[in-house]
Amino acid sequence: MSPLLWNELYIALVDTCYMVGISTLLASILGLPLGILLFSTAPWGLSPHHLYANILGGIVNITRSIPFVILMIALIPVTHWLIGSSIGTSATIVPLTIGAMPFVARLVANALADVSSELILMARSLGANNWQIIWHVLLPEARTPIIKGIVLTMIAVVGYSAMAGTLGGGGLGDLAVRYGYQRFDYSVMLLTVIILILMVQIIQWLGDYLVRLCDHRVQLSSCTDRQTV
Repeated sequence: MSPLLWNELYIALVDTCYMVGISTLLASILGLPLGILLFSTAPWGLSPHHLYANILGGIVNITRSIPFVILMIALIPVTHWLIGSSIGTSATIVPLTIGAMPFVARLVANALADVSSELILMARSLGANNWQIIWHVLLPEARTPIIKGIVLTMIAVVGYSAMAGTLGGGGLGDLAVRYGYQRFDYSVMLLTVIILILMVQIIQWLGDYLVRLCDHRVQLSSCTDRQTV
């Protein structure tokens, strides 16, 4: 590979990290409250509401079922209105965020639903309102599965970003198409795949490390072991 191609590879890697990082952050910021609403309005939630639950659940399920390439094409007018362009790394963040947000919302709702109902009843008996229960009971108890869900979403966004490259989204996917597929240089395609695999492995490793830091069960086990010693 020529020095020019190595430079292109470095720029593509930086662009991919930029797209994945910003999209995952925005999807988490928007998906977390949506997931809380999904859980709260569900029949087993804090404020059950049949109509709202069906509307929110329908929106999330429909968005999740649309293939990302189709979603990206359908959002071209929205992307152009928000960014001023429908191609490039910044423009790709819009469909990446919208595509990842419902996954975060559903994972958050499932994580909150797994919290013991006894803890919720205990908080209610102490006079806590719904927001206090969410902030002081549900989110702390569900933080480990929520982090795991965000990590899984981030890994999925890596794959989405590679697909976006085929439609002018930039990043490693675009490099693989322009320099690998179109020029029949399969070494570039292979190197791109290896880099994407390494990115996924690093994200998973960092996610597992963060989960161990935040999991109160692991912390309690560690404290118990020290006391035993």
